[in-house]
Amino acid sequence: MVAESLSAGAFLGGFKLVKRIHAGGMATIWKVTREDLSLPMVMKVPRLKDGDDPSFIVSFEVEQMVLPKLSGPHVPRFIASGDFSQQPFLVMEHIPGGSLESRLPEAPLPPDKIAGIGAKTAAALHDLHCQRVIHLDLTPDNILFRKSGEAVLIDFGLSRHDQLPDLMAEEFHLPMGTAPYISPEQVLNVRSDSRSDIFALGVILYELSTGEQPFGDPKSKAGLRRRLYVDFVPPRALNKECPRWLQEIVLRCLEVDPAKRYGSAAQLAFALQHPEQVVLTPRAERGRRDSHWTIFKRWMNYNKFGPSANRSIARHLDTVPIVMAAVDTSPEMEALSDSLRKAVKRIFRTERNARLTCVTVRKTPLVGLDLGVDEAGQNLHVQFLIELKHWARALEIPADRISFHVLEFPDPAAALVNYARANHVDHIVIGARGSSTLRRFLGSVSSQVVAEAPCTVTVVRGRIRPEIMEQVAKPRVRRGIVYYYMVYLLTSL
Repeated sequence: MVAESLSAGAFLGGFKLVKRIHAGGMATIWKVTREDLSLPMVMKVPRLKDGDDPSFIVSFEVEQMVLPKLSGPHVPRFIASGDFSQQPFLVMEHIPGGSLESRLPEAPLPPDKIAGIGAKTAAALHDLHCQRVIHLDLTPDNILFRKSGEAVLIDFGLSRHDQLPDLMAEEFHLPMGTAPYISPEQVLNVRSDSRSDIFALGVILYELSTGEQPFGDPKSKAGLRRRLYVDFVPPRALNKECPRWLQEIVLRCLEVDPAKRYGSAAQLAFALQHPEQVVLTPRAERGRRDSHWTIFKRWMNYNKFGPSANRSIARHLDTVPIVMAAVDTSPEMEALSDSLRKAVKRIFRTERNARLTCVTVRKTPLVGLDLGVDEAGQNLHVQFLIELKHWARALEIPADRISFHVLEFPDPAAALVNYARANHVDHIVIGARGSSTLRRFLGSVSSQVVAEAPCTVTVVRGRIRPEIMEQVAKPRVRRGIVYYYMVYLLTSL
């Protein structure tokens, strides 16, 4: 049975073909069912004709190898596949709704919408990279969204998996990808850098910001190579409503040298989720293309641009972690916060490309009104932020690699864990207060973070001055007893 002879009602590999929902040049997509499976499914069937480009066949083989290795909400669930000895096919979970491509006619979109779409897509890319896969063909067509909001990536025919043969590289020596979105290193046949996906997402963000593609749609290898030395019109020159922070993010994604882009998709997602923390550089102020002389000099030197070291995706991600310092700015915790600062310094001596997010929690009442001001009427959130920045000043970390966040929540441990999970934190550094009967009874914040955190946690201890501890111990014990009693009453209702 060949793809062209398939029709609704036919069976293939035990699946019933219900309706053809897409017919492309490389494959047809069918909605399918099977008696023992209730979830919505689609079947991808490649078009195989004499004289067809063999890369179509190889890319389908790649997808058959890669998709079963993937899991999680950011990829469609793999169901089954058929061998090339008969009729090849690939059955996967059906993600209803259109792709991001359907939003392009609306461009330029509002900045907050662009940031939301970009952050969700970057989170999906980070999850993919953590599974040792580089997509290498990220386009608006290949980005879907679940009803619950998560971005879903599809079409892994050009992908590279760290632990599988790279069939595309082994069999072909031409740039592989979709012309408007392909990265400069892919043009030079480098398929080992996960930052290629960050470049492609930068093209998409540019398109959503301006309604245009930064490099057009070149049809030749020479046209693709132009992105190595010819720059493009900055987004703000095409759309005055594009804020400077968004142009900063987009232009950083589109740097020719991968080392100048965001180190990981998690770092890009963080920037899009916290635009107020984006440090503006000359990129944000660019209003026109470079001069012809500058472009000519780049053209003369572009062959010096070489591929990055061929290393595994996992090893690269290890070099660009997001480190979170959970800081208690209370006066009695001065010695502990100093120990925490020393621990962070030690980490950053070895993690040269790490990004630090400094977080403190302003504990709010579980019940009752929180005015958010002290007795003098000063804003408590601002005071916490000032103290947090003061704590970090001695670290001397460049402004574009550090950010500050004050969380307001009744449960500090839950606030820290939720923040770490939402921002793809790789390493938490947190201080542990001294032991006490009440703390052992209720459980400490640090112990709860260790138990629930989705990443590595380093717990730091420091001496607390006895005279300060004596001043705060009694009221803290009283508050702890009241807090526990309130929780007991509420959970007993």
